[in-house]
Amino acid sequence: MRAAVYSTYGPPEVIRISDVEQPSIKEQDRVLIRVHSASVNTLDRLYRKGYLPTRMDNGLTKPKSPILGIDVAGTIEAVGENVNKFKVGDHIFGSCFGSHSEYVAPREIFLSHMPKNITFEEAASIPCAAQTALQALRDVAQVKQGQRVLIYGASGGVGHFAVQLANYFGAEVTAVCSTTNLGCVKELGAHYVIDYTQEDFTHNKNKYDIILDAVGKRTFFSCLSSLTEKGIYITEHLFNPKYHPAQLMLGSLMGRKKAKIHLTKPNDRDLDFLSGLVEEGELRPVIEKCFPLEQIVEAHRHIESGRTKGKIIIKVK
Repeated sequence: MRAAVYSTYGPPEVIRISDVEQPSIKEQDRVLIRVHSASVNTLDRLYRKGYLPTRMDNGLTKPKSPILGIDVAGTIEAVGENVNKFKVGDHIFGSCFGSHSEYVAPREIFLSHMPKNITFEEAASIPCAAQTALQALRDVAQVKQGQRVLIYGASGGVGHFAVQLANYFGAEVTAVCSTTNLGCVKELGAHYVIDYTQEDFTHNKNKYDIILDAVGKRTFFSCLSSLTEKGIYITEHLFNPKYHPAQLMLGSLMGRKKAKIHLTKPNDRDLDFLSGLVEEGELRPVIEKCFPLEQIVEAHRHIESGRTKGKIIIKVK
């Protein structure tokens, strides 16, 4: 099968399209998926570059897992004996490693049936980014109706889902993004918008119950004055040196305001929940651009800018 492979850490150009062995179902709780679409996430970029925390997991000198990709949407071609939720021919989406390839064989517990009202490309944009936003708001921050939530990086992959989910949970949403994306986040449900190129939200004296930094551009200390007395700051960027755990621990000792690092925990329950929201019209993916698998290098170059609107998709089939 074809796959986007990298054998050394470095810039986007280290990735190449190669023929590799097709995966098989070795554990009976797995399914074989013909990949239609996948997405490119920040984690893919960090693993490809070889940031030290990722090397501890993926090999110090060269990658042990040479195929990137953590989101998938496709068709099931085979199922293990212990799989009960899916059958051959089902259209599914979910989380798995190595999805920048023609086939993957993930566990059943990381997958869900695709919403009936979206495309494979749209489905592939959901798993990592939308679960990240959902778990940060619902589980970490425990967002409540009427609370004031600020999303920094509101037009990005995680951010545009966070705007919609915070609105769904009944919060008052302030979205921070660039000038060109103000209209987009308004359409997604933001009550207020701030153009970060014109205004620093920490200077407007407004207070927020939750500040979600979805792009790793702010620190807890820079947001401290904008949090309410029991406010919570959440970052998704553990691998950024600015968010060293010791700094966040120190920050959490300062009064009743809290700083949290959140890492996504993929699971089928949250995927089922998100799928329901999509079918009900409460959640919709935003895709900036689709690249064929053969243009994976160009897709990574695009992600390098750090200014993606919504998601970048890889069309495999």
